[in-house]
Parts: sequence; structure tokens; C-alpha cells
Amino acid sequence: MSIKNLELDKNKDININTNVQREFHPVENYQPSNTKTISFSIASIFGILVLIFICILLIVFFLLTFLNNKNENIISGISIKGVDVSNLSIDEAKEKIQNYIHEHLPENISLVHNDYETSIPLSALNVHFDIDSIVNQAYAIGKTGNVFENTFTALKTLIANIDLEPHLTLDEEQLRTSLNDISSKLPDTVIQSGYYIDGNNLILTKGSEGNVVDVNQMCAYIKNGILNLTLKNRTLDIATISKQPSEINIDKIYNEIHKEPVDAYYTQDPYAVYPSENGVDFAISLDEAKNMLLEEQEEYTIPLKILYPNVTTNMIGTEAFPDLLSTYSTRYSTSDRDRTTNLQLAASKINGTVLMPGETFSYNQVVGERTIAAGYKEAPIYVSGEVVDGLGGGICQITSTLYNAVLYANLEIVERSNHQFVPSYVTASRDATVVYGSIDFKFKNNRDYPIKLVCSVSGGIAKFDIYGLRSNNEYEVEISSYITGSTSTSTYSEAYKILKQNGQVVGTELLSKDTYKRH
Repeated sequence: MSIKNLELDKNKDININTNVQREFHPVENYQPSNTKTISFSIASIFGILVLIFICILLIVFFLLTFLNNKNENIISGISIKGVDVSNLSIDEAKEKIQNYIHEHLPENISLVHNDYETSIPLSALNVHFDIDSIVNQAYAIGKTGNVFENTFTALKTLIANIDLEPHLTLDEEQLRTSLNDISSKLPDTVIQSGYYIDGNNLILTKGSEGNVVDVNQMCAYIKNGILNLTLKNRTLDIATISKQPSEINIDKIYNEIHKEPVDAYYTQDPYAVYPSENGVDFAISLDEAKNMLLEEQEEYTIPLKILYPNVTTNMIGTEAFPDLLSTYSTRYSTSDRDRTTNLQLAASKINGTVLMPGETFSYNQVVGERTIAAGYKEAPIYVSGEVVDGLGGGICQITSTLYNAVLYANLEIVERSNHQFVPSYVTASRDATVVYGSIDFKFKNNRDYPIKLVCSVSGGIAKFDIYGLRSNNEYEVEISSYITGSTSTSTYSEAYKILKQNGQVVGTELLSKDTYKRH
């Protein structure tokens, strides 16, 4: 073998060794060939899952969007006062909430204070829940935004429910009035200082400490109970506070009591009468009254005095009463001086009397008691079927004359009684008797304008004129009376009032059916 071949063989060996060294690597730098494949697989699976989740969300979102757009009812997850109204129509929700509230409200709010029990009718408070507005608000949830906002709202209510509260209104003023009324009726309520008039005396009373209803606290308590529907089948304890009575304020009382008299006056264009009014004042000075209160007493008496006007209503002349409404007269014997005196005394008491519209005339009140001190004389009267002398005898003729004048003026008869026997000065059922303290004659001015009574007793004639102001629809009045039957002991009669307009009868009224004894 030549040297050149040897060198070639040597190089060949070297190359062989070199190749062998390339095939063997250190252990610490060795990596399996499938590691990258596993990592890629995990990432791929995660990505697929995320993609699937997103797809599901999108499907749910679009499905919810579709369903929400098609939903004509309230969306799911909505309640009102804790009552689920999901998927209900507006009318169904209103009815459900209305029934729920009605079932949980009491008819009366029951209250108690110690042994005292009372209640306030709920109907008196005008309690109202605005159900219409709150149901409309519930219906609008998830329907007022764009399609994405509505869907997100619907999704949110599914996860976190929404509870709505309707607006409550009630008559708080009436509630306070009711509570104040209850406060005044508590058995241990505060007794306030006060006063009252007894005849011609002002009586002042001193109050005492007690309890009153805490109106503000009870109002809040009751309103909260109504709002939360917690009052049914419950009795509330009345919250009270202790209170001292107010001190007697004599200046304030004086200002309330004191009144200046008012003179009567009238106008003629138009015709109007303004009556007089009496005034009132302390009969002692204000300082004397204050000194009286310095003494420790439960009650104080302050005398009063009446202040009379310079011009009374009865002083107004007939010029304020332009029309003669009626007139009636009866005859008497001038030879009987005592009886004539009695007639004149009674007539003088009545003469000039003015009755305002709606006012009632009382014969006994105006004429007064028939006494010797008043100037009345003994004259024949009927007693137990016999004619005897009696104080004030004959004045019933004035009553009967007035009664007929009142009938012709078409005034309202309030009280009237007939005599035991038919009197000589009027026919049966046209008379009116009076006995002081027991039998009275009363009538009412049922006209729209005041009337004035003018009475005279002179020359054997007792006469009444009634003045006033005629109305546009004035009636013509006729009186019809007649005997309806008789027995050996009694006479029976009737009287009627006949109303006419333009000569035509428009009404007939039975005045009385009377029974008289026969002489």
C-alpha cells in the first residue's frame, strides 16, 4: 500500500469517527419530539371551548333578544311589593297587585291606650296605591332601549330580580284630625283651661295635666304600616306624650267675649234690612279680672253686662217694608176696661216686632208672663168649662187676630192650639189660645225678606198689619173654615188655606181639625 493510499484510508477513518460523534449528543440537551405536538393540542382544545362558549352566549343572546322582542308581557324577574308579576299582561298584573293589596289592608286601623280602644276607618283616609303607574313602569322595563340594551336588561333581571314599590297617597290632614279627636277622648287626656257663659256670667275653668296623642309619631307609624301592609289583624299602641294645660289668658278671652253693639239699618235700592245686634262686655275691669286669677281656684266667675244698640231692628220704620202683606182685625167691647187694658198691653209688646227670614216668633216669649206687676187686669177666662175672672183675660183675642193675619201672609205656622169653646170674636178653627208656660203660639218667617208686625187696639177694633216685600210669585190666600159636625157636648170644625195665582187655585192646605166644647 502506498503512502498516498494510506493517507486516504486514514482520512476515511477520521470521517467515520466524525460521523459517529454527530450521532451521539449529551443527555441533558435531549428533548422528545412530541412535546410541541401536545402543547399545540391543549391550546387548540381551549380555543375550541372558548369558541363554543362564545357561540352558546351568542345563541342565548340572540334567542333572548328574539324572545324579548316578541314578549308583550312583563319580562321575567319583576315583582311589585314582593309579588311576582313576571310574564303577566298589564291588566293581569294590575288585578293581581290590586287583590293582594286589598287582602292585606284592614277596614279599620285598631288603636289602644291602656283600657281605651278605638279605631280609624281606613275609608276615611282615602288610601290609594298608584297601581296603574307602577305596573306600567314594570311593563316598560326591557322595552324602552335599543335591542341590545333591552336584551341586557332582560338578562340582568333574570340574574338579579327587581322589586318595585307603588306610590302611596292618603289624606294626612284627615288622619291628623282623627288622631286629634282621639286625643281629646283619652280617659287621661289633658284638660285644657276654658270658659263658658252661664246667663250673665263668664265662667273660667282651670285645666289639669294629662296625656295627648303624639300625632306626628302616630302619623308616621300608620303611614308606614299602610305602605308595608302590616296593619291587618293588628292593634297599635297609641303613642302619647304628657302635656300641661295652657294658662288662662284673660286678655285673649276678653277679646273673644267683648263685642260692641250694632245698630240696625236698611237700604231701599235694593230693599234690605240689616238687624241690630247686642254687644257684651265685662261688668268689672280687666285689671280686676286679672287680680281675681291670682287666687288659686278651680273656677272663676266674671260678671257680664249686655250692651244695647241705639237703633234696634224693631225701630226700623215701615218705609223699609214697602208692601202690606196681610191685614186682619177683630172687634172687642170697649166697655170692659180691664179686658181692654189686657189687649192693649199684649198688643204693645208685639207692635213693631221685626222677624228676619227664618226667624220664629213666640207669643209667650214676646208678650211675657201676664202678671200684676206687668199691669195686667182680671178679666173673664175659660177654666174647666166655666167662665171665671183670670189675670190677663182676653189676650187670646190678640193671639187669634195675629193668627189670621199670619195665615193671610202665607207664613209658616209652627205651633197653634184652639180654645175649649168657640170664642165670640172669630169663628171655629180661626182662633189660637195661649197659656204662659204651657201653650204657645209660634210662627216662622218663611219668606226671603224680613217682615214687620204692626198692631193696634183702639175704638173696639184689634188689628194686625204685616208688612214686608212682595215676591214675583206671590200667592193670593183664602181661608175657608166650617163646622163639620156636632154632638150634645162637642162641636167639630176644619180650616183650609187655599192658594191662588192669577185667580186659579194652585194648592189647598188643611190647617186644622178642631174640637170644641158646647156651652
